Amino acid sequence: MGKSLSVQKRIRQAEKARLRNKHYKSLMKTMIKKVKAVDTKEAAEPLFRETVSIIDSIASKGIIHRNNAANKKSKLAAFITKLS
Repeated sequence: MGKSLSVQKRIRQAEKARLRNKHYKSLMKTMIKKVKAVDTKEAAEPLFRETVSIIDSIASKGIIHRNNAANKKSKLAAFITKLS
């Protein structure tokens, strides 16, 4: 660990950010799994809307890239379309 106070502070801040980002990514992955676990389109729609909202907020915070968010939303939408 660095000795200067500014280095120690940056290490503390980076750790906080890492844990916060990990939480949001975990939440996103869990919601995607919940959507994919549903077998009817009617049950998947509300979960899909909530998941898209979470993905958008994570992308706006810079935790994932906006193109990554777009790909995830597109794949989820395609999955919902295939459901009967």
